[in-house]
Amino acid sequence: MENQNPDNQLNIELSEEIAEGIYSNLAIITHSPTEFVVDFIRVMPGVPKAKVKSRVLLTPQHAKRLMKALADNVQRYEQIHGKIKDSEVNALPLNFGGPTAQA
Repeated sequence: MENQNPDNQLNIELSEEIAEGIYSNLAIITHSPTEFVVDFIRVMPGVPKAKVKSRVLLTPQHAKRLMKALADNVQRYEQIHGKIKDSEVNALPLNFGGPTAQA
């Protein structure tokens, strides 16, 4: 293994709040000539309205690196755990197949 130059290391800090993460079961991606916008949304059963829980803005170059990294990680995941089943691409899970909520 090559000796790494300590000057090239990046110290990344992860706060407790961010480490908890935000659950998302829907992502919407849009783009302009200069950036990609990824909105992460949590859709709840029986609730026809959902809020964006997190928005990430990326340069086109970083979006492409992220796409490659995700593809690599999905491939490694599937080698260990088996194929991930695709659901309908355009279907929004508005009720998750369960009953509609009532007050």
